[in-house]
Amino acid sequence: MTDPTGREAVAAVWRIESARIVGALARYTSDFALAEDLAQEALAEALVTWPREGVPRNPAGWLLTVGRRRAIDAFRRRSALDERYAALARDLGEGGVLSGSAPAAPAGDTEDVLWDPDQIDDDVLALMFVSCHPVLSREARVALTLRVVGGLTSDEIAKAFLVPTATVQARITRAKKTLGAAKVPFAVPTAEERKARLGSVLNVVYLIFTEGSSASSGEDLLRFDLAGEAQRLARVLARLVPDEPEVHGLLALLELTAARFPARIGPDGEPVLLEHQDRRRWDRSAIRRGRAALAHAERMGRGLGAYGLQAAIAECHAVAPSVEATNWDRIVLLYEALGRLAPSPVVDLNRAVAVSMAQGPAAALPIVDELVTSDALAQSHLLPSVRGELLVRLGRTDEARGELERAAELCRNERERSVLERKLADLG
Repeated sequence: MTDPTGREAVAAVWRIESARIVGALARYTSDFALAEDLAQEALAEALVTWPREGVPRNPAGWLLTVGRRRAIDAFRRRSALDERYAALARDLGEGGVLSGSAPAAPAGDTEDVLWDPDQIDDDVLALMFVSCHPVLSREARVALTLRVVGGLTSDEIAKAFLVPTATVQARITRAKKTLGAAKVPFAVPTAEERKARLGSVLNVVYLIFTEGSSASSGEDLLRFDLAGEAQRLARVLARLVPDEPEVHGLLALLELTAARFPARIGPDGEPVLLEHQDRRRWDRSAIRRGRAALAHAERMGRGLGAYGLQAAIAECHAVAPSVEATNWDRIVLLYEALGRLAPSPVVDLNRAVAVSMAQGPAAALPIVDELVTSDALAQSHLLPSVRGELLVRLGRTDEARGELERAAELCRNERERSVLERKLADLG
């Protein structure tokens, strides 16, 4: 008779320990792709065994032991093939071994695997840098990171990004082949290499959170599981790389943004705009964590990076008692600094919104019109949405209606589209 709680235990342990297990197997085998496959095989065996025989005393150790034993089997098969290839070569008069010899299998694998905390940290950090390697496409980095560091299944990743499971599986398979072809080593990069590649890791975590905090398509405005996973990854990274201010800046940004989640959705699932949010529902614990992370980044004395500046903007909202009492002048200055450090049309659009709040819609409209002329956000609903809002405030209702209609046409998220349609209805 099987115990259904066994499967739940497998899922819980895998979500917590998968990065450590894959990392340890990658270090053991020196083969990232093989390590991920071995970990998945151990997971599959646990799904069969634990419900039937009970959860082992050391679940993570059990999974690692099974993975190592599967690795030994693979090495032995490879060794046997090497011997057959060598014999064939001798028969052909060529001699020599055609493939690399298999490493010796270590003895003493038991369920009571000892985890060295320092080695675990190195393994997880190496795993994050390999999964976010610049040789991979952005989509591949996101999928691989969620799979091997986050412990999500292909189905969960596909559901989060509204793509077929087969697409996610293909991305992961292609990513592992690319890493193998590029001979990317499984190791924590040197200090100099880490500095150059850290941006890629931070960008992946930010992309995951962005999709969770403002879903690009689908029926839900927020995807709490995806945003929560990004927060967890940022916390892990802050612990593993404590001396990088931008890591703490990113963590601060995610905490301060997520703090507003409870008030961003009404009882019917519809979005609640900032000016209508009940700020008493904001998560004060998340705000404290975010402000502490931002203060930590500032204390390092190297200046705030792009994520730190965004966190400082989020902090302005977090400490303000209302929209009217928000320090919009400071937000404008922060967006100007962000635009110089990391120029982007989205940053300019957000700056325009801040300018409209600090100086009025007439001062902001030229910034938005310049974006329209540049055609930088031609396929985004955000630009006509903001321009429509400014025109409404300026009393140019007919023009505003046209902009909001275009925004509704471009918007792929059903909840956001409903807000735009409601604004159109309010225009009469």
